[in-house]
Formats: sequence, C-alpha cells, structure tokens
Amino acid sequence: MHFLWTLGARSSPSSNRFLLLKRFQSTQTTAKNAKSIFTYGKDGHYFRDRIDPNESKFSKILIANRGEIACRIIRTCQAMGIKTVAVHSDVDSNSLFVKMADEAVCIGPAQAKLSYLNEDIILNAVKQTGAEAVHPGYGFLSENTKFAKKLADNNVEFIGPSSKSIEAMGDKIHSKVIARKANVSMIPGYDGEVKDEDECIRVSNDIGYPVMIKASAGGGGKGMRVAWNDKEARENFRLCKGEAASSFGDDRMLVEKFIDNPRHIEFQILGDKSGNILYLNERECSIQRRNQKVIEEAPSVFLDKETRRKMGEEAVQLAHAVGYYSAGTVEFMVDSKRNFYFLEMNTRLQVEHPITEATTGTVEFMVDSKRNFYFLEMNTRLQVEHPITEATTGIDLVHQMIRVAKGHKLNYKQEDITMKGWAFECRVYAEDPYKAFGLPSIGRLTSYKDPSDIPNVRCDSGITEGSEISLYYDPLICKLTTFGNDRQAALATMAQALDSYVIRGVTNNIPLLRDIITEERFVSGDISTKYLPQVYPEGFKGKQLKDTERESLVALAACVAVKGALRDRSFKRQHSNVTRPTDYEYEVRLNDFKRKIRVTPSEKDGMKEFHVDVDGKQNITIKDNFKLGDHVLKIDFNGQPFTMQLYKMDATGNVTLIYLGTKYELRVLPQRAAKYMSIMPAKKQIDLASVLISPMPGIVKSVSVKVGERVADGQEVCVVEAMKMQNKLIAGRAGVVKFVGIKEGETVEDGKILIELE
Repeated sequence: MHFLWTLGARSSPSSNRFLLLKRFQSTQTTAKNAKSIFTYGKDGHYFRDRIDPNESKFSKILIANRGEIACRIIRTCQAMGIKTVAVHSDVDSNSLFVKMADEAVCIGPAQAKLSYLNEDIILNAVKQTGAEAVHPGYGFLSENTKFAKKLADNNVEFIGPSSKSIEAMGDKIHSKVIARKANVSMIPGYDGEVKDEDECIRVSNDIGYPVMIKASAGGGGKGMRVAWNDKEARENFRLCKGEAASSFGDDRMLVEKFIDNPRHIEFQILGDKSGNILYLNERECSIQRRNQKVIEEAPSVFLDKETRRKMGEEAVQLAHAVGYYSAGTVEFMVDSKRNFYFLEMNTRLQVEHPITEATTGTVEFMVDSKRNFYFLEMNTRLQVEHPITEATTGIDLVHQMIRVAKGHKLNYKQEDITMKGWAFECRVYAEDPYKAFGLPSIGRLTSYKDPSDIPNVRCDSGITEGSEISLYYDPLICKLTTFGNDRQAALATMAQALDSYVIRGVTNNIPLLRDIITEERFVSGDISTKYLPQVYPEGFKGKQLKDTERESLVALAACVAVKGALRDRSFKRQHSNVTRPTDYEYEVRLNDFKRKIRVTPSEKDGMKEFHVDVDGKQNITIKDNFKLGDHVLKIDFNGQPFTMQLYKMDATGNVTLIYLGTKYELRVLPQRAAKYMSIMPAKKQIDLASVLISPMPGIVKSVSVKVGERVADGQEVCVVEAMKMQNKLIAGRAGVVKFVGIKEGETVEDGKILIELE
C-alpha cells in the first residue's frame, strides 16, 4: 500500500488549500510504485482526514517496533513528509519495514528482550540518528513507563500518552482503582497484586470460581488464563507469570471474576494535550481464541444508540481521570441486558485501528447477553485492530497521533464523529487452525499474493514473498480489512478476499476465518467470547461439505486433470501423430467419497468448455477459461462464478484444491487404475497415545518427567513456548516413560517426538 499527496480544497472561510491523504497500494515491495488508488467508495479511505502542509511537524521519527505496524507508521510518515528510522533485530534485517524506512539500525539478536525490549539500545539508536520522536506501535515498549520517561529526559517526544497516563492505565491493578473512583462500571475482583500460587488460590476462592488470572502489564491474550478450580488456579498462575515475564518484562499478576459468555467490546478514544477527548465509537472483538482476537468488526450489531452513548461517555470519563491524550482503548464486557463492565484501558494504537482511525485511545468492554457492560481495561497504545475504525470514521489514527505529539489540537468535535458503512478485520496468522483453533507455524513464504487488488479491501502486512515466519515473534501475516455500505456487503467482500488470498510455505488460519464468516450464528450477529468452543465443540475440522458440494469439487478436480492431460498431449502432438481421446473417464476420490466422472472437452465458436457427467446422474458445464499456472482459478460453473485455488497436482493423480478456505486432497485416477486401489496396503499409523509429538515449533521451557518415571493420564510432561505463548503438553495415557527426547532450552520442530511411553 502506498500514499499519494493530492491537492484538495477544504471548505473554510480562509480558502486554504490542504493536502488530502489518499491511500495507494501495490503488489510491489517498495513504497515507490503506486499502482492503484486504495479507497472505500468514492470519497477515499481517509475521507475526513486532511494534512495541513503549513502545520509544524517532526523532521524524523524512529519506529520502535517491527513488522506490519512499522510499515503502517512509515506510510503515514511518508505522506506527511517525515523521514523514518527503523530498528531491527538480526533476523529482521531483510524485512519489508527495514527496506521502507529512510534509515535502519540493527539493535541486537532475535530474542525480543535483547533487541526490541532493550530500552537503552533503542535510545542509543535515537541519539545516533537524530530522531526527534519515537512511535512505539503496539506491544514491546508501547506501554513502558520507564522508556517514555527516558525519552522525555533526553528531549525526545514519545508518540503516545504521557508516562503518567501509561503508569496509571498500563498497570491493570492500578487502573481498576482509578476506574472505580471515576464511576466506571467494574467487574468484581481483587484490586491488588497477587504474588504467588497460594495467594492466587486464596483470592480465587474469595471471589468465587471461575476466575480470570492475567498479567498486570501488556495484552494480546498473553499471560491470561481462566481457572475453574484450585488445581487450574495453581497451574495457570505459573504459566501466566512466565508468559508475562517473557512478553512484557513484568510478571505481576491480578485475579478477577470471569464473566462467562459475554461480548467483548472496546471503545476508541482520542485526546490532545489541551484536554479535548472524544470517543470514536466501538469495535466488536468477541471472536477470540486463547483470549486473543481473531475477527473484529465496527460497528457492533449488538449496541443500540443509548448503550453506545453511555459506554462512550464512561470511556471519556476514565480518560479525563488520568489526563489522557493520544491513542488508547478502553475495554468492556457487555451482557445481554447491555450492562457493561470495565476490563482495561490500552494506552496505545490497537491492532484493529483501521476499523476506527484517529489520534485515539481505546476503551474495551465485555458485554453479556443482557447488555450489561463491564470495564475490562484501558490500553494506552494504538490497537492492532485500528483499521476498522479508520474505515468507518475516515480518520488516519497514526496521523492524528503524530499531530498530537507535536502539540496540535484535535480538529474534530464529538458531533463530527459519525459512522459510515461497516468494516471487518480478519487476522491472518501463520497458525494451524486444526490444532486448538491455531497453534503457531513457522517457515518461509514460497508464494504470496494478497487480495489488495479487490475493491474495498485493505491489507496491512509486513511480509512479502520469501519472508520468513520465525518462532521469535507474533505469527501475524496480515490484517485483512474489508468495507461495505452495510454488514452483508462487507462480509461478501471478505469472503471474496479470503478465497483469493494466496499463501504457500506456512500453514495459516484462512480455513477457520472463511468458515466463520459464513456460519449461521456469526452472520446473524449472535456471538460472544465463547463462540469458537460453542460452534466447534470438537475443534475446527475444516469446511463440512454437503454431497452436492463434494460432487462439484470432484468434477472440478477431474477438469483440472483433463486440462493437464490436454496440455501434455499438445506438447506430444508436436513430435508424433498421437490423437487425443474424445472424452476422459476417471474415478475421483475425496477421502471415502468417490464418483465416476466422464469429462468431454468441446469447442464451438472459439468457446472451450468441459461437459462433465457425474455418475451418470448429473451434468455440469465448466468453461475452459482457467490456467493451470495460476494459483487462483476463477471458474464458470454451470453459469455461476466459482473461485478456488489449485494448491498442488502431480503426475500420479493427486490434486489438491482449496475451496471455501479449506484444503482438499483428491485422487483422480483413470477408471482402470482405480480398480487396483482396494488391494494397495494401508499406511501404518503411529500410536499417538504412547508418543507425545510437538504440535508446533517452539522452545522447551521445562521438562517435568524423566526416563523410568510413572505418569498419570493427563499429567503435565513439558511446556513448550511458541510466539511468547506457553503451551502445557500432557501425557495421553498412564504409563512409564521410555524415552525423553528433549531438554530445557532446546528448540523443537513441529512433529518432533518429545516423550515416549512403554
């Protein structure tokens, strides 16, 4: 994506000319080749946000972050005419954000605590490059009070709230005390720090199970777990404390009542240094796994105008209580009666900000089925999900953050903030959705093409073809945002975008995302934070096809095979007198589902078609207008448009197709060869009850057993950390340990045998 300056008249008595920010995008890896204008409708993406060329600005900004958020900040800086500095670890030296920046400084090895969390090294980079300000993005140092103070002591502007606001709201323990005094709706809980496992159990019993154990610092689902009894409270306290220490450098913990089956709704706020504070309405963030958001939307289908107003006003009350300015999020839980309760305030830009955009903070709520709402927390940073707010308000959040940091007042009032249309954000992760809704995957992107050429689609990504997804950082590939005049239109565009998204080389969660957006409950807006386990109680198994859909898929696979055969025969005819058959007969198998297929190619008036007979019962016509070399195949299927991806095909009849997000492995064999399949020996299966296999790549944090030790069914045997999340692995049955193939600190691959029982 790219930006272009275009002159636009702003209607004002002074008749000054302002530069209108327009978003451009390209499939190129640099910011120099703008191809097509990126807009949500005729008004452009940032239809309300104009850049004043006469306003004072920073000359150079250092971005203390990496990946897609660093790219996102650089693009707005380029639009404003501000030079940028990227800091990067060794493994990120060839990353897109490093190439996009005007300058780059290597700050250390891959481990975050030695590079992106090292305040002194980053401060040295600021001094070395002469940067006037630092944008922290989200995560890492975005809510670090000490870092903000160090910058201030060196006359460097921190692009975010004051260190006092971060200290007040970045600490979830202290923020609850402040929120209670500000008359914000609260969840029952313990206001102090919980220091050890025994105290956690005592506090949990005082509150009453279930409870939420979570880190006082940070966010992103790390350092958060639900406990339903004393045993889980002890185990989860230990795991959460370890995650908090490695992710945020702060292992303080709190315990509060867990509200079951609520909605998670956050409010974006924006403030300046003159005391002006606005709310930019809500984002619905209820689709989660492991307390981390997967799909967000703005607005929420659940809130009425009155509840929206009340929640927004409480968010502003809290912001005033801490003298807040810049981007932040106030999080709430909301029940079915629209009662709402404070969760936390995020004092930074949110991931999902492209659905809201402005110099804002975000207030997050949980909403229960009665529409009661409860404060969760205030995040003193830009949120991951900020693009959906940008889409519905027309305001560039990063632009406004930079303006406020420079001392400029907001040029909006509350009555100026309206919602236009609907937006969704899907977080595309390098994860295996078939394992606990998404365990991390690593590898190199051998082929990559995002769907940014589709109208009303925005792709925020920090990777390109050839990029490496490592186990050291968050596995986010892209924040995929779509916009429409209404919810249905935005969802339809999201389906088209996911069907057209090409990712090869790493496992990704598109199958799960694609299934969710067409699932009945989601389409109707009947969602909560328990959505995934309720809709997929046995875990995600892929798109469940009807027989008619299977028949369509096997017909398409047969046509792909015929297309390959025709290509081969075309080459052979150049060297021999081989004639092609008039039709092709196959048996096509999809697991236990099989059909006999006859494909007859035809051509009339230059129009090529395949006529497909399925088991002598169904006749299908498919236009021969696709190419086997294309990843995405746009097919005319009985007159209806049909999008799928050709993932792989080989000479032995194996054809792998991606349909509705899910990958299907089919076997296309000539009918004569298919007769011999029944006598082929079956592949021997591993006894998974006796062998513990690593479900993901990661680093071994602890090993709890040794050879010769007897273990119980379900007993913890080791903990593997991946992407800052600690995963407890357990024995599949009772038995005696025969083999231990790992040790603490070792890096393991997905599929490695860790423990074996006799």
